[in-house]
Amino acid sequence: MIETSNLTKYFGKLCAVDALTLQVNSGEIFGFLGPNGAGKTTTINMLTGLLRPTSGTAMLSGYDIQKQSLQAKAILGLMPDTPQLYETLTGKQFVRMVADLYEVPPKKAESEMAFLLEQLELADAADDQIKAYSYGMQKKILLISLLVHHPQILFLDEPTSGLDPRSARTVREILRERCEQGCTVFMTTHILEIAERICDRVGIISKGQLIAVGTLAELQQKQRELRAQPTDTNQHQTETLEDIFLDLTSDFSKD
Repeated sequence: MIETSNLTKYFGKLCAVDALTLQVNSGEIFGFLGPNGAGKTTTINMLTGLLRPTSGTAMLSGYDIQKQSLQAKAILGLMPDTPQLYETLTGKQFVRMVADLYEVPPKKAESEMAFLLEQLELADAADDQIKAYSYGMQKKILLISLLVHHPQILFLDEPTSGLDPRSARTVREILRERCEQGCTVFMTTHILEIAERICDRVGIISKGQLIAVGTLAELQQKQRELRAQPTDTNQHQTETLEDIFLDLTSDFSKD
């Protein structure tokens, strides 16, 4: 569903993303992890057509995001870490506007919106102007606007930051339901426990380079092999994603 080949971005002499080659499967929740400044947001911006790569390609469901941008953008939804919304609109007006842009039939949009507003406990504030919303509420109304048109691919930059625990859990449940229906989720997060709990696979990027990719079990096995540790060592059998992340990024920063 998502495929990159040698995707590279320079800002002057700084290489923000270095020859990223990656495949993400249909129906998968893929966690894209890395330290601050590793290249995560730059990658998402290239994948969604907001930023032109220096070189390399990015394909979304077979569409080249640079050469077939309209077709590619029609099947994706993007939630940045910091929502940029029309604050004088009400929550419902904003969702309806986005639904209209994606040509969602009005009755279907209204039904989907009502269901999602209830799920994310935002129904009581749906007629309020967005400028009165908290950061977490803004993220929820933006997510609702994306989900209404049922995108094939969701790009989510820190989707649960700013959310209370109940809302964060609801978002995770919604994402899993959508993936079971065929949606693909590409998400970043600094909360590694969430990535470990929800993601089917993760990729770890550091200094613009993809240094590991796989399921938690595959990354654990890779770490055992790198450390030449026996597979039955209890310490490594219980190694968390946080342990692996810190280990890999620490080693990489020393190279």
